[in-house]
Amino acid sequence: MRSSNPVFSRRGFSRDNGYAGFNAAPQAGGPAVGTQANPYAQGNPYAQNPYAQQDLQHGAPPQAPVSTGRMTMDDVVMRSAMTLGTVTVGAILAWALLPVSSTSYGLAIGAALVAFVLAMVQSFKRTASPALILGYAAFEGVFLGVISEMYNSRWSGAPFQAVLGTMAVSGATLLVYKAGWVRVTARYARIGMTIAIAFVVVTAVNLLLVVFGVANDGGLRSIGPLGAIVGILAILIGAFFLTLDFKQIEDGIAYGAPKEEAWLAAFGLTMTLVWIYVEMLRLVAIFSGDD
Repeated sequence: MRSSNPVFSRRGFSRDNGYAGFNAAPQAGGPAVGTQANPYAQGNPYAQNPYAQQDLQHGAPPQAPVSTGRMTMDDVVMRSAMTLGTVTVGAILAWALLPVSSTSYGLAIGAALVAFVLAMVQSFKRTASPALILGYAAFEGVFLGVISEMYNSRWSGAPFQAVLGTMAVSGATLLVYKAGWVRVTARYARIGMTIAIAFVVVTAVNLLLVVFGVANDGGLRSIGPLGAIVGILAILIGAFFLTLDFKQIEDGIAYGAPKEEAWLAAFGLTMTLVWIYVEMLRLVAIFSGDD
């Protein structure tokens, strides 16, 4: 089972449609961790290290090779900072330059559509394109800046609270993951993905009902108790996405993924954090009341 994140589900630190996560199938005659094999063994000097293979056979996770051209956590952090920084700059500029109006709302929708197209193009590419990723981040930032200003005009301080909430959810998810309280297994991923897919389908149906006037006041996404329950579920799904992302990044580093994969890690994490922020923004508005 792969991450629902379109970046990871398409590429996901993988070769030959597999990745070094919890469902990687072993290569014939190759080293394996349980049922896993190093998907980067071909052309990876570290994979030929007999001591590394001995660690694999004893079930110990491999250590990332100290060699150039391999992804490290510093690479992931740096690319993530660049991508999220671009989102932030785009949001600040949109907030400052686009006053709340129907025109700015239309621009936000347009920016979201462009960001979606760029995300899909990158998702179906076999290699990371920093230009596409940063372009996605810029347009996503414009969208977030406009809708954040709109929420702030009605619920003062909502964007700031949403940022704090997103940081809290992300930090708590990382803590839970690193502490081993959540084990990212195939069964865990299957259950989580089933819930996530069901959520997306129900949300899409709800949107259609709202558009055609069947569901009033947003239906399941209304500003009310039902909307709060749906929002909390959406944030929990976002946290689930983060655990899959953390697992795949960790495996990519451990198995010596190419350095350029760090851009995909940054891209995937950014999309997940945007998901959580938007849902958190809605949740803050619901709990703030209709003042």
